[in-house]
Amino acid sequence: MKLAILMDPLNTLKPYKDSTVAMIKSAQVMGWSCSYFTPFDMFSADGKAYANVQDVTICDETLEDWAEVMPIGEKPLTEFDIILMRKDPPFNLEYIYATYALELAEREGVVVANKPQSLRDANEKFFTLNFPDCCPKTLVSRDIQRLRAFWKTYQNVIFKPLEGMGGRSVFHVDEVARNLSVILEELTHGQTTNIMAQQYIPEISTLGDKRILLINGEPVPYALARVPLQGELRGNLAAGAEGKVVAINDRDRWICLQIASTLKTKGLYFVGIDVIGDYLTEINITSPTCIQEITAETGLDIAGNYLRFLATLV
Repeated sequence: MKLAILMDPLNTLKPYKDSTVAMIKSAQVMGWSCSYFTPFDMFSADGKAYANVQDVTICDETLEDWAEVMPIGEKPLTEFDIILMRKDPPFNLEYIYATYALELAEREGVVVANKPQSLRDANEKFFTLNFPDCCPKTLVSRDIQRLRAFWKTYQNVIFKPLEGMGGRSVFHVDEVARNLSVILEELTHGQTTNIMAQQYIPEISTLGDKRILLINGEPVPYALARVPLQGELRGNLAAGAEGKVVAINDRDRWICLQIASTLKTKGLYFVGIDVIGDYLTEINITSPTCIQEITAETGLDIAGNYLRFLATLV
């Protein structure tokens, strides 16, 4: 099987915790050829997508030179059986253009995961509104008066941008509403940009923000609960949260069941949902993480299971 990955440059990764690196390692164990390219390497001409590609081999993630690469030149993307879209946000126009190119390859029979059109259609925060029974009370708006009214109703509210990642620009506004006007003015850029407001879920401080991975709609039986630092509200590893591997519970399975058919229909083959307490808060589809943390404690071959599933689609 010939695998290629569209991803960020290797020198920007933390290999010991990167989920894309875990996928490459599993592909190597399975005897697949592995290549990678970045958005800079892509171009399209005469109805076909191409990339300047390098073969990659993972050696030892603990070493400074943890990967070996060998340039193999410009190749049509149709030369590969499977292409993984693992480029981290920002989700901007360049990201969208990359999905257009991947769609040219998909049209000719290459398995692209996740599906390019669905990457464009399913904003990782807004997408949760398709499943209101699973979510806390939620509002998306740019209207400061409407957002303020939402806070007045629920008193404890999280405000965040629709295009954020890693916990950036996430604000908790409690009953005191300190700096609420400034927060809303900044997040909405003067009422020109939609943001999300969600009722605050207090379990974040004790149980954390649980990352549950799904392969073709089926949940991995263990999740990574990211518990914020004392005095912090963000359950993100990038913001210093502590990760604890936990078994998923019945409510988690119920949430996964509610969203599974939609994920399958949209070709969202590898997804990481965020669950706080009993509620779904985000559906991460661009480059979900936490494979290595869960695998290290459970021995589950999450990356390998994902690739074996994709092989059935070829």
